[in-house]
Amino acid sequence: MRKTATLTFSLLAAAMLLTGCGSEKKDAGPAKTGSASPSASASSGAKGSSSGMKGVPHQVVFEVGGTGASKVMWIGNTNHFEQVTLPWTKTESMQLEGAELKVGVTVSVVPGSVKASDGMLKAAPCTIKVDGKVVADNQDGTSPEPCMYKLKD
Repeated sequence: MRKTATLTFSLLAAAMLLTGCGSEKKDAGPAKTGSASPSASASSGAKGSSSGMKGVPHQVVFEVGGTGASKVMWIGNTNHFEQVTLPWTKTESMQLEGAELKVGVTVSVVPGSVKASDGMLKAAPCTIKVDGKVVADNQDGTSPEPCMYKLKD
């Protein structure tokens, strides 16, 4: 049920972002960069099983390119949706627990629209890196799909 709800939310957010809903905001704050600590993003009591089995920690980096402001949705330790200044980067440390070790966890970033050189709106370029390796990208915004990856140990 959680996967279905997350996928539905992701697809709706992607559709909204890619159609250019909303207005361009010129006075957006600084880009949010840095790393979120696991204790700030998700506590070990919030997920996993009582078995206490944990996988190896992974560094997951979400990136959205372009210039100006855009809305971005990303799913890592938790779901997030906010207005950001581009280019934007977010780093999270993720450690799979319990049943996640067997089935994995989907991480994703859905970029909003940005103006192309011809003035038309297009999806902003996005990438996901896991432990320094690019595992997903949207071909510089030309793919209609958001950046998604199934993280497994």
